[in-house]
Amino acid sequence: MDGVILYSVISLGLVAAGASMILFFIAKKFRVEEDPRIDKVADILPGANCGGCGYPGCRGFAETLVKAADNGSIEGFNCPPAGSEAMAQIGKVLGLEVEASEPTTAVVRCGGTNELAPRKTEYDGPSKCSVSHALFSGEKGCPYGCMGLGDCVVSCSFGAIYIDEKTMLPVVIDEKCVSCGACVKVCPRKIIEIRPVGRKSRRVWINCMSNDKGAAAMKVCKAACIGCGKCVKECPEKIQAIVLDNFLAYIDPKKCIACGKCIPVCPTKAIKATFEPPAPKPKPKPVENPEPESEKKDQDEVNK
Repeated sequence: MDGVILYSVISLGLVAAGASMILFFIAKKFRVEEDPRIDKVADILPGANCGGCGYPGCRGFAETLVKAADNGSIEGFNCPPAGSEAMAQIGKVLGLEVEASEPTTAVVRCGGTNELAPRKTEYDGPSKCSVSHALFSGEKGCPYGCMGLGDCVVSCSFGAIYIDEKTMLPVVIDEKCVSCGACVKVCPRKIIEIRPVGRKSRRVWINCMSNDKGAAAMKVCKAACIGCGKCVKECPEKIQAIVLDNFLAYIDPKKCIACGKCIPVCPTKAIKATFEPPAPKPKPKPVENPEPESEKKDQDEVNK
């Protein structure tokens, strides 16, 4: 009996050793040599694996960059958390020049605070914006506005966004935001937009996403854009950064010079900025018509 067990153990050992040798030679035969530049690029990337680049993690993005470099260019590829300096370092590793990209940040385009857009119903369900959006228009009655349940907060890996307890609207911390776009993707109402930080952090945007007509929009939110077009007319003719489409104005960040002239003319204060807008210029007083020269001479003769 002991001999049978011994022979069985020896047989299994020989089979295992043979299989190991076969696997070793197969692995050696079909081994794929990995480009050492991939590790170098991956070490420069932040390792956040946020998906802001559009690829599966930093390792996947590093592999994509190396392949793109072999084709002659990595133009159009960007890692938002890494920033321009890191991308420039990656360019040196790959032997390419990388143009510095303009810094960006997430902007929440909704002004429906609890004060300006009071609740009309009470939601009693899962605390998720995606679920609430699928069920109804929201507690405030605006089918375009923020629901304040914090899906964007949960999605942010950098702690750059939180819900203000007073307004119940998301607030972005620019210093922490890396523009990965996770909050943009998760928001069912698409009210979060990645926009340039702007020169000296000056930026202007329409703080509303409603496509309802003016009267309907104002019924649910006093800060809604009513599509009056006053901002479009106020924007300098040479700039023309504001367009009006489907009862909603939009400021093109690539054209806007952040002059702030459009802000004071908005009747609902739906235009927001990161700076104090200039005071509107006082309208010139109408000049009274002077008396005709003949009447003035007659009056002088009477006085004499």
